[in-house]
Amino acid sequence: MASSIFRPRPRGGAWPVAVAWLGVVLLVAAAALMAGAGTAYKWDWVSLGTSFSMLRQGAHLAVGAGAVGLVTVLVAAFCRRWRPVLVGLLTSTAVVAMVALPAQMMQRAQSVPPIHDITTDLEYPPAFEALAAAREAAPNAVAYPQRFAAQQRAAYGRLHAITLPLPMEDAMIAAKATVEAQGWEIAAVTDSTLEATATTRWFGFKDDVVIRLTETSDGVRVDMRSASRVGQSDLGTNAERIQDFLVALDARVAQ
Repeated sequence: MASSIFRPRPRGGAWPVAVAWLGVVLLVAAAALMAGAGTAYKWDWVSLGTSFSMLRQGAHLAVGAGAVGLVTVLVAAFCRRWRPVLVGLLTSTAVVAMVALPAQMMQRAQSVPPIHDITTDLEYPPAFEALAAAREAAPNAVAYPQRFAAQQRAAYGRLHAITLPLPMEDAMIAAKATVEAQGWEIAAVTDSTLEATATTRWFGFKDDVVIRLTETSDGVRVDMRSASRVGQSDLGTNAERIQDFLVALDARVAQ
């Protein structure tokens, strides 16, 4: 009993633990806002503007949590309270991981043109037909905006159609199988075209795809167009989707 009464008080008192808990609370709130921003928009609970506001607020809270985490490390280390030091280090590390994706998105937005519709054929872009109604109900245009052509050519000049050494029917079978492997929702398939919709995981953005096959003397030429329904800039997603698809299709045919 006497030993517990005269036990020495920990250095710094309750402050190191209190500051550590503050950082943890801010971190949890930031994670909830940032993760919930995409989910809330995906399920139509909030508007796109509101979801982006939630994302920014979460990022600001995360920065605050990181700052508190560093303060915790300094205060707890000075007081030789090693558990709060560990909590502060873990909080700061978690913040770095959380803000890495938004920071990468911002950096990418500055490095690509603010366009959202990409095609391998700038002169005669593949047209949406089955998905035309869905695109008419969305903010972005159904037809390829010709004002994007110069920006696309400058940013994605290496993006081009491929030619498959196959009959038309076999080329369509390979294209459809590749689309299904990507997990896209097929809207329509004809003898020479395929339309599908790709949905992003986080925010659930809908990007529409049309693949056009044309018989040539060397086989079947594959042109592709990928266009976002909302947003001015796609952060390079549509160009990347086309490139990845054509590489996967070519590999499938080669096998």
